[in-house]
Amino acid sequence: MASQKPKVFHKMHVKTGDTVQVIAGKDKGKVGEIIQAFPQLSKVIVKGVNIKTKHVKPQQEGESGRIVTQEAPIHSSNVMLYSTKQNVASRVCYTFTEEGKKVRKLKKTGEIIDK
Repeated sequence: MASQKPKVFHKMHVKTGDTVQVIAGKDKGKVGEIIQAFPQLSKVIVKGVNIKTKHVKPQQEGESGRIVTQEAPIHSSNVMLYSTKQNVASRVCYTFTEEGKKVRKLKKTGEIIDK
């Protein structure tokens, strides 16, 4: 009897809704928002980055096939948090607010990301 591999969730520095800049790969330098995050795979889908074309067969009689473009996941280590106010990418650090809540902060600008 084969034992099932436990689900491992890797700690990622980015979340869904964050604005990030791609720092490696064919889309290096592009800025976009994270649509979806996959912590088990350490991958994220960024809007407008890593576009793949998919050929879709016709499903019904009389319907024609089509070509669909969609974003494919990229590794979370290839993205860096981006400040839209100062237009700069920065590493992230963790700090505590006065209320004792742990929040993410950009190192370069000191801007707090989490609300």
